[in-house]
Amino acid sequence: MRHDALAAAAHIVLAVRALAGPGPTSVAVATVGALRVTPGNANVVPGTAEMSYDLRSLLVGSEGTLAVITAAWLKLVPAPEIVLPVVALYDDPRSGCAAVERVIGSGLAVAALDYLDNRSIELGGRSFPGGLPAAGGFMVLAEADGSDAEARRLAEELVAVLTEDSSWIWTPHKRGDVGALWRWRDGVSMVIDGYLGGKLSEDIVVPLDRLAEAIEETIAIGARHSLEACSWGHAGDGNLHSTLLIAGNDPRQRERASEAADELFALAVRLGGSVSGEHGLGWVKRGQIERQWSPPALALHDAIKRAFDPKNLLNPGKKLARIPH
Repeated sequence: MRHDALAAAAHIVLAVRALAGPGPTSVAVATVGALRVTPGNANVVPGTAEMSYDLRSLLVGSEGTLAVITAAWLKLVPAPEIVLPVVALYDDPRSGCAAVERVIGSGLAVAALDYLDNRSIELGGRSFPGGLPAAGGFMVLAEADGSDAEARRLAEELVAVLTEDSSWIWTPHKRGDVGALWRWRDGVSMVIDGYLGGKLSEDIVVPLDRLAEAIEETIAIGARHSLEACSWGHAGDGNLHSTLLIAGNDPRQRERASEAADELFALAVRLGGSVSGEHGLGWVKRGQIERQWSPPALALHDAIKRAFDPKNLLNPGKKLARIPH
């Protein structure tokens, strides 16, 4: 890109919170300040959110399709003083998701609220720190953090809420146990991937009160395509990693998994959710927004792309609301 285009870059006020790395020793990064960006069309008037439209969410979520970030001002924020996970097992998705709804309904400000379904526990549970009891077809993994006093109070409230209908509760307090738990959680996806040599995962999202239904239907969709399926995800957001297990070198299974994934997208839309709740719309999911948006919304999506990047130079082919015919 030309130097004068860089000089004309827009300054967008930004306030985003992210987490740099997993586990209790993480440093939270709060990017409070400004981004300097160069759009595909350099004729964008520089300014701040206070002066004009707030473009921060648009550009942060654009996945490189609207502008190039050339500079960012960051502020590092220390990690919480203490993190205290709570792990609970339940008989089935219905009782486990009811527990998740109780956590949300109680107004508890948890730092994490994840779940694993029965098959995910079966495949990944062998390496669970300290081992898991034989019973328990659904896991809820929550975490309290903050100052020592705040985190301990919140953890006690979490235990009180999650104990109802649970078959097992574990509350690790030692730093080593907490770290081991989150390393286990981060490794579940790789363990499942290695079971047959491959998997296809889709990050659909549904309203929280439809989460149990989506978890159960994920298994049913896999069965209809003669594929083993499982799911885990961020229950507090209604976010599922609906996963189809496939032999890595079997093209027929990959084809069936692709057909099953299309049913997962339809399921998410039917339940009032979205085809992506976390990872965004890249190459594989291009065009999937068309099944859930109205024609005016699709036209606006396309118009924004043309305004910022009329020559389609930036990450072409990605984040397409519909595939051109």
